[in-house]
Amino acid sequence: MDAMTRVEQTLNAAVARGEAASCPPRLARAVRYAVFPGGARIRPRLALAVARACGDDAPRLSEAGAAAVELMHCASLVHDDLPCFDDAETRRGKPSVHKAFDERLAVLTGDALIVLAFQVLAQAAPAAPDRLPALVAIVGASAGLPSGISAGQAWECEPAVSLSDYHREKTGALFAAATMAGAAAAGFPHAGWRELGETLGEAYQVADDLRDVAGKAEDLGKPVGRDAALGRPSAAAELGVAGAMARLDGLVRQAIGAIPECPGRDDLRDLILLETKKFLPKGLAQSAA
Repeated sequence: MDAMTRVEQTLNAAVARGEAASCPPRLARAVRYAVFPGGARIRPRLALAVARACGDDAPRLSEAGAAAVELMHCASLVHDDLPCFDDAETRRGKPSVHKAFDERLAVLTGDALIVLAFQVLAQAAPAAPDRLPALVAIVGASAGLPSGISAGQAWECEPAVSLSDYHREKTGALFAAATMAGAAAAGFPHAGWRELGETLGEAYQVADDLRDVAGKAEDLGKPVGRDAALGRPSAAAELGVAGAMARLDGLVRQAIGAIPECPGRDDLRDLILLETKKFLPKGLAQSAA
């Protein structure tokens, strides 16, 4: 199976397990609504790509690691869209969870997805139980303190923040979790994979800042112009469009250089180069070509 199929099947199985008769029906529907249909699934596909580059000798565990990272990402989107943060009406081309259901269910949906990420890992543990502690630690650190996505979101509540720190925690944390989880699931030392993930995450966030000023809501499936409206740190605002594009290019180069030695290093490098070309919105991508 290709990576996307593996990701979708693992996510569907995880969500389906929560749809028991004992689950409040609206919460079950909200959880599925938050996960499907998904976006590009960049983070879980990255996790599987790293696992493949490292041999992928425990595919069920690598799929669980990838799905856990994506469930954390979905949870962060649900919470990020809430009125107390972005107050976004749409996500992935449809009403955000708090608009489709209500704010209470949106909060609970995000919470349930965070817990579901760890349930997925636990259920896959028999595939390689000695690798589970590392995966739990990686996924937990990506969401919590001191530098997970919760901390990244909290920087928006502070009077000042370094743009790089903000990007590294708000977005880079889950990209780092993806690369490290892929390596750990395949039985490789995972610490050396952090830089690749953090750098790719920062690159993606710089591109997202550019999409916010130069993209179209109908293409992105979410509102644009939110960084300026909410006064959030933005590479496009701080560096200008040209400067942000140069920063993006430098980060991609840095990421390629940060790929650790592994059996599939060359294939992984080619895949990352291909995928990062898709980061920019259409108009900017054409002008950069």
